Amino acid sequence: MKFLLTLLSPLLAFNLSAAALHVGADQPYSNIRTALENAQKGDTIFVHEGIYTEGNLAIEKSLTLIGLNFPVLDGQHNCEILTVTVSNVTIRGFEIRNSGQLSTLDVAGIKVLSANNVTVEENRLRDCNFGIYFSNTVGGRVCCNDIRGILKEEQNSGNGVHFWKGSNAVIEENYITGQRDGIYFEFVTESEIRGNTSEKNLRYGLHFMFSHNDKYLQNTFRNNGAGVAVMYSRQVQMFENQFVQNWGSSAYGILLKDISDSHIWKNTFERNSAGVYMEGASRITMEQNLFRENGWALRVQASCDANVVRQNNFIGNSFDVATNGHTVLNTFEGNYWDRYEGYDLDRDGTGDVPFRPVSLYAVVVERMPYGLMLMRSFMVYLLDKAEKIIPSLTPEQLMDEKPAMKPVEV
Repeated sequence: MKFLLTLLSPLLAFNLSAAALHVGADQPYSNIRTALENAQKGDTIFVHEGIYTEGNLAIEKSLTLIGLNFPVLDGQHNCEILTVTVSNVTIRGFEIRNSGQLSTLDVAGIKVLSANNVTVEENRLRDCNFGIYFSNTVGGRVCCNDIRGILKEEQNSGNGVHFWKGSNAVIEENYITGQRDGIYFEFVTESEIRGNTSEKNLRYGLHFMFSHNDKYLQNTFRNNGAGVAVMYSRQVQMFENQFVQNWGSSAYGILLKDISDSHIWKNTFERNSAGVYMEGASRITMEQNLFRENGWALRVQASCDANVVRQNNFIGNSFDVATNGHTVLNTFEGNYWDRYEGYDLDRDGTGDVPFRPVSLYAVVVERMPYGLMLMRSFMVYLLDKAEKIIPSLTPEQLMDEKPAMKPVEV
């Protein structure tokens, strides 16, 4: 018993010494800056309802900062609003708005610099250059924030949630709109993005660069300028996400560029210019996904190899698969294709003849984009029928040898 008390006594002393400081018009502290100066490690500062225009507030002590009824921290377009430079800080319950903007500095509503285990949750960010910005951190948590930028030119706008050089981060259940990229990862490992909605951003709903061993799941990426991009990364898990309505000449549900050893499972790609665009992708397993009503379901460049596409559903797409090469280095198996016209005499659920998902018209459009003007013409119909009988221009070995007769359960 004495040994247990000895172990707990420092913790008990820490909790007993922690103080609660209140900021507001009728409170002991009239401004946040003074409360931060007087607070000690482990204290909690409660900021009551009101509008606070105190410029840049630096948090240099491990403490908790809580807003009651969403007090407003207004940067008046002049400065960064909250800057955290110490570990073990929590920021919750504020409306943070109108940060400054500089071409030489990434100004943010909330910025965390070289500090670990910082939590930013349940805040509203309005018209901030960068919303929430973490740099060189471990164990950051960004949860349940509502981040709304004002659409500007791409060069004058920052990202909603931005992580540079870190690990073990969790970004979950945030709503992000009106930024350059909704969520941005660069040199971030062993982290998770889950349950977020990122829509109507100027460029990407999610942008990965040089970030390995990460996962993102159950997110919705909707109506973003160019969709989602995962680049120069490996061992990324992409599960149960929604990629919806990302339209444009350079828009994708997801762009995979120079990515390897990753898994794409049970996602929905619906009404995108291209559901998945793959360039320099290797050893990707893509299974049990739904591709519905996209311009191109899959665009697989000749630089891709050793990828497996199996047990997916392709329904109502203008083109199921397109490629710019003839050498087939990828595997298609057991997918459901709504264009499949084969038969199943032994009734085992798979077609008795292979399906070639690359049409002659897809090959023509890949080489001559203006050929889209002929879509749905009778001549295109005849060419595709002739190519199915005697393949000559389409990649002969790019086929699904056992296509599913019914949609795969996903």
